[in-house]
Amino acid sequence: MKIILMSDTHEQHRKFLLPEADLLLHTGDFTFYGKPPAIVDFDEWLGGQLQVKEKIVIAGNHDLLFEDHPAEARKLLPSAIYLQDSGVEHNGWYIWGTPWQPWFLDWAFNIRSETVRGKKWALIPDNTDILMVHSPPYGIMDETVDGRKVGCRALLNRIEEIQPRLVVFGHIHRNYGLFNDRKRFPRTLFVNASNCDETYDPVNKPIILNLDRDSLQFVSVPGRMKEA
Repeated sequence: MKIILMSDTHEQHRKFLLPEADLLLHTGDFTFYGKPPAIVDFDEWLGGQLQVKEKIVIAGNHDLLFEDHPAEARKLLPSAIYLQDSGVEHNGWYIWGTPWQPWFLDWAFNIRSETVRGKKWALIPDNTDILMVHSPPYGIMDETVDGRKVGCRALLNRIEEIQPRLVVFGHIHRNYGLFNDRKRFPRTLFVNASNCDETYDPVNKPIILNLDRDSLQFVSVPGRMKEA
């Protein structure tokens, strides 16, 4: 299965040309402020990507309408499967999507309490193959420019419990790329798919993978691979 991974396009999705693929996963922040016209434009772009068989999307902290008026927001995104604490099976792979994060400025889907966030992560089924989150787990590609680690420890613990095949996120633009920790997560690949850099310039290319039950083949991985 050929998968395109994207995140944090911030209304600049039309600057990217996508190849043929079975699946596009976008892990949020496709808008700047979650305004309806921006969501509609993103949806129209998704609908025009006829070379991609299926599109699955979660919201990010900038996609405010999806938290403030979720029913209205979802109606504006008919060209994709939208996941929010929910999952879908695709070609025998179970995919779960969730947008929550530790408190980060005054944006959407913030939860201060790690205990409350842990209840959200507990909803992730044990049989999840691909986990879509917007914000990273603690200590994995979550460091800001001032050295703070802003990921969630409870999310990290849940990922360790279920060992999904792939964890995709964005949020911290500067950490675009891939990460393996083969000792703690022997079968899990972590991907920060942020397409914009820290200045919101859309310089990072979509990451493309071939995924099967035994291996991941990197078709196009512009970001550097990091290992623990």
